[in-house]
This record gives sequence, C-alpha cells and structure tokens, in this order.
Amino acid sequence: MTTRVMLISPAISTALREARFPASTDLGAAEPTPDTGQDSASDALDPLGLRQAEAVRETFPRATALYVSPSHRCRRTAEILGLDAKPLSDLAPCAMGRWQRRTLDEVAAEEPESVAAWLSDPASAPHGGESLLTLHTRVGHWLDNLGSGSGSGEDPGARVVAVAEPDIIRAAAVHALGASPGSFWRIDVLPLSLTELSGRTGRWNLLGGRPLHTHTAAP
Repeated sequence: MTTRVMLISPAISTALREARFPASTDLGAAEPTPDTGQDSASDALDPLGLRQAEAVRETFPRATALYVSPSHRCRRTAEILGLDAKPLSDLAPCAMGRWQRRTLDEVAAEEPESVAAWLSDPASAPHGGESLLTLHTRVGHWLDNLGSGSGSGEDPGARVVAVAEPDIIRAAAVHALGASPGSFWRIDVLPLSLTELSGRTGRWNLLGGRPLHTHTAAP
C-alpha cells in the first residue's frame, strides 16, 4: 500500500529572513531540548508569518501520525495551524556546530574557505556539526521506515503530516528523486508551502512546494 507524507514548511520568521543558522537540538533525545530565551526570540515567527499562518489554518486530511521538527518556529507553526504534532528528533534541523545562531553572511566573512567547502561538498562539516550527507541519510532513513511497516515505522498506507524545517524538506525531496546530495542547494522551499510524497521504501513520487492555501482537504 502507498504511504502519503505531507511536509509543511514553517511560516516566515526573523531567523529565516536573516538566513540565520538554527540552534542545534539533541538528536538523540525523544523530546526537543527546551528553548532558551535567545533561541525563542531569534526563531520567533515575525508578524507577517503569524498572519499568514493564521490565514491558512484549516482542516487537514485525517492523518495516521502528526510530527513536527523540534524547533521553535516549526512547533509554533504547527500550533497555529491547529496540528497537535509530536516533536521528532529525526526531523531536527541540520546540526550546525559553532555556526548555529549566526547568519550565513557573518560566517562567510570570517570563514570563506570553510563556507565554500560546505556548499560544494555534502560530506564536509567545517562547522563541527552535521554534514549534509549525514542529514540526507537521517531523513532518507526516516522516510523509508515510514513505509516499511517494520520497527517504529508507520504501517504501509499511512498518511503522515509533518511541519518540518526547510532543510529537512529539501533532503526529503532529494531522497525521493534519487538525486545527488549536491542537488540539495538547487531546491527552494517557500514559507508555508506544502510538499507531498507518496510511495514506499525505495520508491517515492514528489509533488513539490505549492502554497499551503491552495491545499484542499481530502476526506
């Protein structure tokens, strides 16, 4: 049977506007680490993001499972959309080591060679955190486990809704298409957009990034 996965990107936040790397979370924990005041402030949805999320609050298709990336902006987006979603460490943003909470421009000015290596080599992790290759492996394992019907994965035929970080959605799209990890940077994920995957272990189809307000709830 076909497993359907609906990935919703978070509403626009100050950190997203500034291209600021998110704070790392504990990938080994079942629950997200608590927000500090600094984390919540830098990753809070801005007024436009709040208005847009409130405007598209709707009834979603009945889901077998509801998940959310353990970041402030994703959990807040899920809350506004009326989704009682479970934070999942598999959907945590890429751990950015010493670059976390800093903007790409700031890091590029101080470490141009490191940033160039990070952008060109998916196996590179000059920040001391998680490489994009490791992120792709983590997301691909989560997706394929959803449709496997084994272990902790959802049964085949499940319908899964997840509010997920943009880098998680990019990695999921790369995995679904069987594309090279280097294509990660060629995928744009707009705020409050919906990316849908359907399939099973090893074979996924992709319906990419339409605005959330165009989604019509299915029975």
